[in-house]
Amino acid sequence: MKHARQVILEPIVSEKSYALLDQGVYTFRVAPEANKVEIRQAVEEIFNVRVADVNTLNRKGKRKFDRRRRTTTQRSDTKRAIVTLVGDDRIPLFES
Repeated sequence: MKHARQVILEPIVSEKSYALLDQGVYTFRVAPEANKVEIRQAVEEIFNVRVADVNTLNRKGKRKFDRRRRTTTQRSDTKRAIVTLVGDDRIPLFES
């Protein structure tokens, strides 16, 4: 099993993720090989909260065209986890 900090890479900061905070739903970028059980354990260990549900999604990296070099590059694929917490549990990192 991986260390919790190797599973949860960073929080996702976007308008949509901030809109879900009121419902106790948080979004994180996670390791591509992490499964839902590992994500649940990592969030509970790092933030000391109880997790009700974990949903994951794989996002394909965008293709970007560089006008100066006339080449196309591929951004890396990412995996996201949408974590719902139990009851009134909150993660203070997002609240400030």
